[in-house]
Amino acid sequence: MNFRRNRFILGFLGLLIFCSVMVIRQFQANQSKHVELREAFILLYTKGYRVEAEKLYQKLLNDGEKLSNKVLLDDFQRTLMLVDPTATQPTNLIYNYHWYVSHQLDIRSESTLERAKKLANAP
Repeated sequence: MNFRRNRFILGFLGLLIFCSVMVIRQFQANQSKHVELREAFILLYTKGYRVEAEKLYQKLLNDGEKLSNKVLLDDFQRTLMLVDPTATQPTNLIYNYHWYVSHQLDIRSESTLERAKKLANAP
């Protein structure tokens, strides 16, 4: 008798747990896809496949604004190992991607700082 009364609640909780697991799984799949894309870009570029690397470079740039700060920081650290940040290398795609990621991180830091200032000045 008790099960029949709570059937809707149990069904709803089961559906909620299922949906939560699927969201987490999709998030992890998207994140691993980005890492695979980044590593493929680096591999192709370092092996001399410039045309293919440029295609992946454009995909990375298109996805850049949607990436989390953690993913951007991982990309920054990964590309930092491959470029000399003190030397200008405008024809090096890895260098260009490194500076793009660095710029994205700078923009986000500024917006976070502005939000913090607004919160501090709010009544």
